[in-house]
Amino acid sequence: MPSLTIRNIDESLKERLRICAAENGRSMEEEARQILKHFLLTKKRDMGIGTRISQRFSAVGGVDLPEMPRSLPRRLPDIASDKAS
Repeated sequence: MPSLTIRNIDESLKERLRICAAENGRSMEEEARQILKHFLLTKKRDMGIGTRISQRFSAVGGVDLPEMPRSLPRRLPDIASDKAS
């Protein structure tokens, strides 16, 4: 598994992490993993993916795509007239 090293953590923040870990019966490393997991998996995006894509391309003037011709959908097979042999 990958590892992550975090340097220059304020001593009071480290102490709070140690206390939270002790309260939850976990190591500081496991407590930090759980905090990150909870935050990243429950965080809601402010905007949807379509809006984010639109904003990214609007910064460069947008993109004009050619209109693509569409074909009619295929007809469904007539399974009522098919006779099993």
